[in-house]
Amino acid sequence: MELKIDSLIRSDSELTHLHSSSIPIILSTRIRLARNLSNRSFPNHSDASQRSEVFEICAKAVGQGKGMDSSVALRMEDLSEMERNILVERHLVSRELIEGHEGAGVIINKDQSCAVMINEEDHLRVQSMLAGFHLDKVWATIDALDNSLEEHLDFAYSDHLGFLTACPSNVGTGLRASVMMHLPGLVMTKNMEKVIRAVNQIGLVVRGWLGEGSDASGSIFQISNQQTLGESEEAILKRLANVLKTVRVQEENARMRLLQTDRNRILDRIGRAYGILRNGHLLSSGEGMSLLSLIRLGADFGMFPKDTRCLVDRLFIEAQPAHVQYLAESEIESSARDALRASSVRDYFATIAEPDYEAAPS
Repeated sequence: MELKIDSLIRSDSELTHLHSSSIPIILSTRIRLARNLSNRSFPNHSDASQRSEVFEICAKAVGQGKGMDSSVALRMEDLSEMERNILVERHLVSRELIEGHEGAGVIINKDQSCAVMINEEDHLRVQSMLAGFHLDKVWATIDALDNSLEEHLDFAYSDHLGFLTACPSNVGTGLRASVMMHLPGLVMTKNMEKVIRAVNQIGLVVRGWLGEGSDASGSIFQISNQQTLGESEEAILKRLANVLKTVRVQEENARMRLLQTDRNRILDRIGRAYGILRNGHLLSSGEGMSLLSLIRLGADFGMFPKDTRCLVDRLFIEAQPAHVQYLAESEIESSARDALRASSVRDYFATIAEPDYEAAPS
């Protein structure tokens, strides 16, 4: 099966292979910057030829950007539906980009830690992403890339408002920082809704696994800032970091309460998840996310080797529908995908020892 993104899928990437930063509770850190070219209509108010011209201008500049060596440029209209969905599942592009108009595309660097969407809602959505909790490091990377782009591109900017964007909610810094968190303790103790309400009240937002409009599969949530106007980038990141630390402590406390009040049920669920993943022959993407979530929780409890967490984080992505479709090397129905997903996961779990129940904190 000839794919334009074949080399990208086969390459080691930040979220699927490079897991030196894998830690409990936090999966990844991402920062996006919204930028637009001055004296150019926003993508939604441009025709195909105007968007194509913007793509060429931006792609050339991004290719010369800091950290974008050996990058690949992809136009959405050149990709199959499966290829576009693989990019979404890898958190490299948004759903809005793959459903967008002619002239939409993305530039992705070699290890997939940086990606620049072109002609989504704005001319540019510049993204940097790392596994683990690294707000400062990700900010340093994306700030350097943004500065290098400014050497080649004239961004729309107001001395009064800051960077100008298609949506008023992004005007100002244009910065959206988010951290992907694994919060099964808060979900199981039925405290997640309280956390979401509290976070919303202080200007942050909680979304699901694939961002806006998606479900929190596997008890995975994205927490990000909403406000971009009237605060500096550093102030936004500091406020987000403080909230995330609080949520992390609440998750740790929820997990300990579960072990103290319902230990056998939690350990039983982790053991059953291991049994199904190691022996099951049908596995839907939704069930897979739920079961892998329990294995990651078990790894955090010390019931599995630490590198099990790295494997789970990889499978969160590679067990998604488009990735399984790619593995099949042909178009297959959902039932066949469920069988192939189960087979692939069985192969991985054949090397993982049974859970050590005595290792769980008491």
